[in-house]
Amino acid sequence: MPQEIEIKFYVTNLLALESKLKAERFRLQTPRTHEMNTLYDLPGQVLRKRKQLLRIRQYGSEWKITHKCGGKVGRHSSRQEVETKVEDGKKMDAILRALGYSPSFRYEKFRAEWSDGTGNVVLDHTPIGDFAEIEGPPRWIDQTAKKLGVSRDQYIMKNYATLFAEWKEETNNKADELTFKAVRR
Repeated sequence: MPQEIEIKFYVTNLLALESKLKAERFRLQTPRTHEMNTLYDLPGQVLRKRKQLLRIRQYGSEWKITHKCGGKVGRHSSRQEVETKVEDGKKMDAILRALGYSPSFRYEKFRAEWSDGTGNVVLDHTPIGDFAEIEGPPRWIDQTAKKLGVSRDQYIMKNYATLFAEWKEETNNKADELTFKAVRR
């Protein structure tokens, strides 16, 4: 199965990071695009207890369904990932619900994707701040982070659900999902 190997880091200035990416000869693959993600689970959070994820993502006008499992956290986050395009996300939602799955968490962001041909750097504007992800071969991740001025102690191995839970605790915010509308309340 394909492996997703990545790190996240907090970004204080997205424009400055874009300038660094250009200087390092990264090319913009996808301009800033709205992304809505819905995670699904069975009653009793069966998938979550198994450290698995089932997600429908709408990225601009495209839909994808993704399954992730087998997460390992070391210097980088690594897990198996299988993903495919879906023609109609609303119908996929109906299929999952008919099979007993229900939405368990929603999160949104605006994402821009950059690449140098070896790996990807994505810039995410979320309701709780700006983050970047570096995804690719482990050695390349570390080299790219260094070029961008990111030290290993800045690496984040958490997913957005965990970052959101920590943010809620720190801010005492009552939002139940990581969406711009819910966080503003």
